[in-house]
Amino acid sequence: MGMATMAAFSVQGACGLSVNQSCVSDCRDAGIWIRTRRDIGMRSSSSRRQLEDGKQRCLFTRRIGGCGGIRCVASEPKVKTSVDDNEESVIPSVANPTSRDATAIASNIKYHAEYTPSYSPYKFELEQAYVATAESLRDTLVQRWNETYKHFQLDNAKAIHYLSMEFLQGRALLNAIGNLEVKDAYSQALQRLGHDLEAVAEKEPDAALGNGGLGRLASCFLDSLATLNYPAWGYGLRYKYGLFHQSITKDGQKEEAEKWLEMGYPWEIPRHDIAYPIKFFGKVVENYNGKKEWLGGENVKAFAYDVPIPGYQTKNTISLRLWSTKVSAEDFDLDAFNAGDHEKANLAHANAEKICYVLYPGDGTLEGKILRLKQQYTLCSASIQDIIARFKEWSGAKFSWDTFPSKVAIQMNDTHPTLCVPELIRLLIDEEGLSWDEAWKITQATVAYTNHTVLPEALEKWPLELFQKLLPRHIEIIEQIDEKFLTFLASKIPKEELEAKIKSMRILENVEVPAAIQSLLPVKPVKADIISKPDPQPKTDKVETKKVEKVKEEPLPPKPAGAVRMANLSVIGGHKVNGVAAIHTEIVKDEVFSDFYKLWPEKFQNKTNGVTPRRWLSFCNPELSKVITKWLGSEDWVLHTEQLAGLRKFADNKELHKEWIAAKTARKEKLAVYIKDRTGYTVSPSSLFDIQVKRIHEYKRQLLNIMGVIYRYKKMKEMSAKDRKAKFVPRVCMFGGKAFATYWQAKRIVKLITDVSATINNDSEIGDLLKVIFIPDYNVSVAEVLIPASELSQHISTAGMEASGTSNMKFVMNGCILIGTLDGANVEIREEVGEDNFFLFGALAPEIAGLRAERAAGKFIPDPRFEEVKKFIRSGVFGDYNYNELLSSLEGNSGYGRGDYFLVGKDFPSYIECQEEVDLAYKDQEKWTKMSILNVAGSYKFSSDRTIHEYANDIWDITPSAVP
Repeated sequence: MGMATMAAFSVQGACGLSVNQSCVSDCRDAGIWIRTRRDIGMRSSSSRRQLEDGKQRCLFTRRIGGCGGIRCVASEPKVKTSVDDNEESVIPSVANPTSRDATAIASNIKYHAEYTPSYSPYKFELEQAYVATAESLRDTLVQRWNETYKHFQLDNAKAIHYLSMEFLQGRALLNAIGNLEVKDAYSQALQRLGHDLEAVAEKEPDAALGNGGLGRLASCFLDSLATLNYPAWGYGLRYKYGLFHQSITKDGQKEEAEKWLEMGYPWEIPRHDIAYPIKFFGKVVENYNGKKEWLGGENVKAFAYDVPIPGYQTKNTISLRLWSTKVSAEDFDLDAFNAGDHEKANLAHANAEKICYVLYPGDGTLEGKILRLKQQYTLCSASIQDIIARFKEWSGAKFSWDTFPSKVAIQMNDTHPTLCVPELIRLLIDEEGLSWDEAWKITQATVAYTNHTVLPEALEKWPLELFQKLLPRHIEIIEQIDEKFLTFLASKIPKEELEAKIKSMRILENVEVPAAIQSLLPVKPVKADIISKPDPQPKTDKVETKKVEKVKEEPLPPKPAGAVRMANLSVIGGHKVNGVAAIHTEIVKDEVFSDFYKLWPEKFQNKTNGVTPRRWLSFCNPELSKVITKWLGSEDWVLHTEQLAGLRKFADNKELHKEWIAAKTARKEKLAVYIKDRTGYTVSPSSLFDIQVKRIHEYKRQLLNIMGVIYRYKKMKEMSAKDRKAKFVPRVCMFGGKAFATYWQAKRIVKLITDVSATINNDSEIGDLLKVIFIPDYNVSVAEVLIPASELSQHISTAGMEASGTSNMKFVMNGCILIGTLDGANVEIREEVGEDNFFLFGALAPEIAGLRAERAAGKFIPDPRFEEVKKFIRSGVFGDYNYNELLSSLEGNSGYGRGDYFLVGKDFPSYIECQEEVDLAYKDQEKWTKMSILNVAGSYKFSSDRTIHEYANDIWDITPSAVP
């Protein structure tokens, strides 16, 4: 058949597919049509491989609707045998944005693959399938998003605006499908298109918008706010490169830029009509009527990107609004570019865009500090401007500034968004014309602050000089807040205590006290400097004096640089301050902000953190969720976690034990496959899976964990094979987490873990009795694989130093048993699950200060087993890396980076003895399974739904507003 003839007719191949003019064919060996692009005019008489390619392409094309549909030329789509090859139905490309029917969903996916293409239309491999599926699902979310905010506007309900530098969302596809309860429909739709839902979901990158618990908590809160129908907005920054992608090499951790936006992010919706001006530098002038104006400087614009957040079993879908920064085209210096000075031409654009490049850029340089403060101000200014604009729009004719606090609540997630306070005041005074007293009253009634840390370095301070340069109007406002607070303080504090209270409580540090306040302080006696004095001698007519040399004066130490204490500004500027676990809140009240608590006890509250049971149990652990639903009789526990307590009455039931173990084993087997794929190491699912995953930090004590592993390994090596098998249960010790790029001690800990891993995992004598795994690039998606498979999880921070933790809650919710100190939420978890179902060790929080003082006095005597481990590390058994810098931090009694500030040596004996208890308990699988069941039963309190209800009632004063 000639080419002209082929172009004129529609023909049919051996596979039964009708081929139109866009397809040419002719395989002389088998009569199978091979699809090519129109007008290529290429006749195939080639190899068997080309014929097999043709068979697959024809079959795939048929499934997605014939040659008029998605084309596949250069790929080999994975055809599912579960699809009936003789199915005659053809899936049309039709937009069905709100359908819940599998066939209509398949049509909608196909429609997006053809008409909203992000990839070549000739392919429909996993990446293309993921994007088209996400766009299909986003249709429903956008429709619900529009309905939700239209309803909120008509209702004019008070809304919470949650500001956070981090939102660790994780993958959105399966979470959205789960919350919309369309998993089966989407699974069937993708099967009809030749793909598996789980494989498609794996192609989604984690959104690189956060790092650890702070960001994941914020994301859990958004899920609960949507699910519980509260009017809400989340506000963050759209980081182009995230924190960093972590890989592990022979040298330890290696950082690379995240590439989550490289191929686009189908969940975000650019809002080109929502942009706000952001100013830096410049100067403040007072105009003719006394009004302050901020002029000159550097101007950028913040543009909005919305990510829809669906609720579970509700129409309500709220928004995470992310800001990205750039400047207008007019700021591109075309003359400079044409003159060859390309860097100068693009300078304004580069300066604007880099604000949102990286989460937590290094601040060891002045440039780094400027960039970090720019980020924080961008988040606050753009968000506050957006909030004010919406308040005006929603209020309509009823607009009145007096009603602002009754319609708007702002929560600052840690100190990063503290600039909300001076920025709201600035906008109200400078832009809206309110008086200071009016602006201050509104601000205090609107803003609230969550404290997440007791670590001094995390209670942010910014150089005063930097503030004066970068944000000149804001430092004026902060100085005014500081002076007014000092005046208030002077009216409340006895005169003899005032100086000490000012030193600890004022916003400005190392800054001269205003003259008006100085006059209120007790007058200090002035000591005269004596230059010389005469010799004592009897009076005579002729008085002789002895020359006295002037005493050489010692140079005065340099005056400490002035600083702005952001935490103090947050406490003073807001109406509520909350801790995030019971013990943490007591430390906040008694130590961190004790003077503020005595002044304003009504400001301080506890709000123990929580996690969403949707993502962290129902969706990520379907096997265990199915067992729970069966024994509780319904899925109501997903919304009402208090029903999990009902598992207690079945805790001894042998049938439940059998199903429970099977569910756990299924997840352990999946994790074993994952570990092999990511690290190359093989682990046995019959081993105890022991996991510590969190940010790498000295206070979280991954060092204590790995030293315990080393001690275990050393003892094994000293035993016969028979004895070690009798004493130890097989264990896989897993670590995951990122060390900040310039935190060298944390990076040394990562290096030690990976060196120990390489040695132990290749020791044939030990075999499966002990494995050590460091899983690289720990994130939400990794957690969703690890946590359901966990059996023992380590939460072993120095007591009193972890604010709360949320990973401990996720592990408990999945039937994992904790080993830990009485720190953060561990205290409350132990109370809920029962003391017998928690492995406790270590010093208590009230003892820590005394133990550090004992160490400083040289009275601490280390346990011989601790010294044995250090010596073993130094012996070189784990390689030739010099660990002296790391180990010396555990030695000495005082000094920067020495003296074992985090009490690893003190808690080590208690820790390894507690691990022996773990081994004994795990040998009794009936006992262990009961402990696991009781952990899930006791986890109900730690749902973020409970936490959000408490915030709503006690701090934000908001009520649900469900879309009808």
